[in-house]
Formats: sequence, C-alpha cells, structure tokens
Amino acid sequence: MSELSFDTAVAEEIHNEHNGAATVAMSADEFTALEERVLRAVNLVKRERMARGEAELRAVAAEEKVAEQTGTIENLNKEIGSLRTEREAVKQRVDRILSQLDALEV
Repeated sequence: MSELSFDTAVAEEIHNEHNGAATVAMSADEFTALEERVLRAVNLVKRERMARGEAELRAVAAEEKVAEQTGTIENLNKEIGSLRTEREAVKQRVDRILSQLDALEV
C-alpha cells in the first residue's frame, strides 16, 4: 500500500467513524515533516539526558572535592591558630630578653 493510498484510507476511516464530523487529512509530505520533527525531538531528549547525566557526574565529583578541601581548610585554620599562638609566645620571650639587655646597660 503506498503512502498516498494509506493517507486516503485513513482519512476515509476517520470520516466514517465520526459520521460526518470534521476530519483531519494528512498528506505524505506533512506526515514526513511530522516524523522528522518527532525524530529531532527524540534526539534532543537523548542529548539532554546525556548532558544531564554528565552534569550529575561532575556535580558529584565537585561535591567530593569540596568535602576534601573542607577538611584541608579546617586543618590549615588549626595550624594557623597554633602558629599565631607560638608567634605570640616567641614575641613575649624576645621582649623579655630585650628588657633584660636594657637592664644590663643601665
């Protein structure tokens, strides 16, 4: 059965089913155009799903990296705190030594 005779048969069947109601007939070119649009839509959905999957993988990797770096940042902040405390202790010791040297010169 050719596409044209199929379209005609479908149109007649629709007409018979609706007993004179308005029918929609579709030409072979219109059907081909519709088919192409559907195929483009399917391909678009496939590409978007792939892109979403890749984005989700990148997001998981980024979250893992952030978790790693959060631990590192906490450790570095602790180290900075201890170094500041140590620096203050050294500064006080140097000030005390300088005071003792000043007292010797008197």
